[in-house]
Amino acid sequence: MRIFLYLVLLISSSLQTIRRKEEVAGKRSKFFWTLCNLLKQQPPYRELVSPESLEFPIQRKSEKMESGGVDHLAGERSKAQFDVDEMKIVWAGSRHDFELSDRISRLVASDPAFRKDNRVMLSRKELFKNTLRKAAYAWKRIIELRLTEEEANKLRFYVDEAAFTDLHWGMFVPAIKGQGTDEQQQKWLPLAHRMQIIGCYAQTELGHGSNVQGLETTATFDPQADEFVIHSPTLTSSKWWPGGLGKVSTHAVVYARLITDGQEQGVHGFIVQLRSLDDHMPLPGITIGDIGMKFGNGAYNTMDNGVMRFDNVRIPRDQMLMRVLQVTREGKCVESNVPRQLIYGTMVYVRQTIVADASRALSRAVCIATRYSAVRRQFGAQNGLETQVIDYKTQQSRLFPLIASAYAFRFVGEWLKWLYTDVTQRLQANDFSTLPEAHACTAGLKSLTTSVTADAIEECRKLCGGHGYLCSSGLPELFAVYVPACTYEGDNVVLLLQVARFLMKTVAQLPSGKKPVGTTAYLGRVEHLMQYHCGVQNAEDWLNPSVVLEVFEARAARMCVNRAQKLGSFPNPEEGFAELSAFLAEAAVAHCQLIVVSKFIEKLQQDIPGGEGVKQQLHNLCNIYALNLINRHLGDFLSTGAISAKQASLANDQLRSLFSQVRPNAIALVDAFNYTDHYLGSILGCYDGNVYPKLYDEAWKDPLNDSVVPDGYQEYIRPMLKQQLRNARL
Repeated sequence: MRIFLYLVLLISSSLQTIRRKEEVAGKRSKFFWTLCNLLKQQPPYRELVSPESLEFPIQRKSEKMESGGVDHLAGERSKAQFDVDEMKIVWAGSRHDFELSDRISRLVASDPAFRKDNRVMLSRKELFKNTLRKAAYAWKRIIELRLTEEEANKLRFYVDEAAFTDLHWGMFVPAIKGQGTDEQQQKWLPLAHRMQIIGCYAQTELGHGSNVQGLETTATFDPQADEFVIHSPTLTSSKWWPGGLGKVSTHAVVYARLITDGQEQGVHGFIVQLRSLDDHMPLPGITIGDIGMKFGNGAYNTMDNGVMRFDNVRIPRDQMLMRVLQVTREGKCVESNVPRQLIYGTMVYVRQTIVADASRALSRAVCIATRYSAVRRQFGAQNGLETQVIDYKTQQSRLFPLIASAYAFRFVGEWLKWLYTDVTQRLQANDFSTLPEAHACTAGLKSLTTSVTADAIEECRKLCGGHGYLCSSGLPELFAVYVPACTYEGDNVVLLLQVARFLMKTVAQLPSGKKPVGTTAYLGRVEHLMQYHCGVQNAEDWLNPSVVLEVFEARAARMCVNRAQKLGSFPNPEEGFAELSAFLAEAAVAHCQLIVVSKFIEKLQQDIPGGEGVKQQLHNLCNIYALNLINRHLGDFLSTGAISAKQASLANDQLRSLFSQVRPNAIALVDAFNYTDHYLGSILGCYDGNVYPKLYDEAWKDPLNDSVVPDGYQEYIRPMLKQQLRNARL
C-alpha cells in the first residue's frame, strides 16, 4: 500500500513538472512577437487621468485593510503624535505628487498582471520573459489609460522591476535630448517616445568603466563614404554591462573614440542600430549577447545586461551626436555654438535621480524593518507578553538613525532636483559659474547616499533577525537590486576623489580673494572656522540647528585645510594626490555630510504643512541624523577639535533622549512613505502586521513543496538510508 501511494505521488509530481515545462516552452516561443507588438504601439498622451477612469478601484488603507483582515499594528499607529496624512504630503514633496503617487501605486498594486511575489522562484529565462510581459503590459495600460508622461513614469516605477525600459527612458532618451542637434532630436525622439525603437546606453567596456577617456572602441570617419566605422579593436573594448543591450535594444547610444584624418578627437556618442526591425537579428558586424547571471535571485537578473563587439560597422555621418562638436562632409571637426559644458547637464540629471532613488530604496528597507520590529517579540516576558524588539535600545540605536537618513536623503534629493533645474537654465544662458559646484555636489551625494543606502539595507536585514534572510522578507532582493548603484554612473570612491579635487582647488583659490559659492560658501569663512570653539554646555544645546551646522562646517573646513596643507608639501601635486587619496576621500565625505545636514535644516525653515506635530518629528529626525553622524565619525570631530570629548558625550545623551521621543511615532513615520504592500514586496513589512500566518502560507508555495517526497529520493536518499552504497576502496 505504501509503495502504491508513493508511486501515485511520484507520478503526480512528474506530471506537474512536465506541465510546467510545457507552459514555459510555449511562453518562450512568443518572445519575439512580444517585442514586435511592443515596438508597434503608440501612446496618445493626454491630461492627468482621473481616479474614476481607472479600471481598478482605489481604496485608501484607512478605509480598508489591503489584506481585508485585522490591523495588528493599530495600537502602534494610535500612539502617533502628528498627522500622518500631512507627513505623507511632506514626504511626497507636494499634494500633487502625493495624489499622483498614491493613485498610480494602487493602480499597479490592484492589477494581478504585475504580481512579483514569485520572481525568486523563476529560472533566468522565465524571469526575463516575465519581465518582457510586464513591460509590454505596462505599455498597453499606458496607452489604454492615455497616461501623461509623468503618470507613465510613475507606473513604470511602481511596477518595481528592473527592465530594459529603465535604460530606454532613463539614459537613451536623455542622451539624445542632451547631446543631439535639433534635427537629430526631431528624427529620433518621436520614434523613441512611441517605442518604435528601443534604445540603451553603451558606454562601459570590459576594460574601462569610470575612466571614460580610456574607452577603446573607435569611430573612424571615412570621408569617401561619408560614414563612421565603429570598431572594437581589442577584447577589452567590448561593450559590457549596458542594460537592455543583451536581448532587447534595437538601437544604442555608443560612446567611442572619434578619429578624423588620423587624429583622435576625444570620446563622443553615436546612434547605432543594433538589430533588424523586421526579425530582431543582430545586424552584420555586430556580436551581441547577455553577460550572464548577476548577484541575487530575481533582483537585477530581470535585466539583460549585455556584451557587444563591433567589426567595422558603418553608420551614416549624421548619426554622431553633434550638438557640441560637428564633423563636416570633408571630415573637419567644428565646434558648435553650444558650449561643451552643456553635456554635463545630462550627468547632473542622472545623478540627481540616483540620489532620489536612494531615499526610496532606504525608506523601503526601513519601513520593513520598523514594522517587523514592532511585531516581533523576544525575551523579557511581562504579563504573559515578551518585549517588542523595537523597545530594545540596541534596536532603536540601529534603526532610528536609518529612518532619519531616509528623510534626510529625501530632502537633499528635492534640493538636487532644484539645483539641476537652476544649472540647466544657467547653461542655456551661457552661465557656467555654478556648473563645477553642481558637478561636485551630484558626484559626492551620489556616492554618499548610495553607499549608505546599500549598507543600510543589509543592516535592516540583520535588524529583522533570521526571518530577514528569507526572500519573502523582500530585503535580500532589494539589496541585490540596489547595490549596483554603488558602481554604476561612477564608482563611489572615484566620485569622492573628484569632489576632493574640487575642494582642494577651492581652498587653493582662497588667498586670491575668490569667494566660494553655494555648498562651499562656508570655506569663505575658513579663518573663523579654524578658530571656532563649540559652545555646547549641556545636552539640550545640541538641539540648536545653528550649533549643529557650525560644528559640521568646522569639521569639514579643518579637514579640507589639513589635506590642502599636506598636498602642498609634495613637489608633485599628482603624486601627493595619489598618496593622500584615502585621506582626501574622507574630507569629501565630511563635505557631503555637511550638505545633507544643511539641506535638512533648510527644509525645517520652510513652511511645512501639518502643524507643529509634523514639524517636531522632522526636527527630531534632523537631530538624530546629525548627532548619529557625530557619534559614528567621532574621530574626525575630536581630531579636528570641532568638539570636545565632553561635548561628544553630551551629544550621545541627547541622541538617546531623541530615540525615546521617536519611539511612539516610529510606525507612523514609515507609514508616511505611503507604500503599498505590493511595492514593498515584503511579508515582514506588510501594512497589517499579520506576519506569521503569511510567512507560514508562503513557505508552502515554494516549488520544492510541490511533492511530499523530493525528486532524487530514489537515486540518492533511499540508498543511503538502506545502506546500499558500496564502500570505496582507498
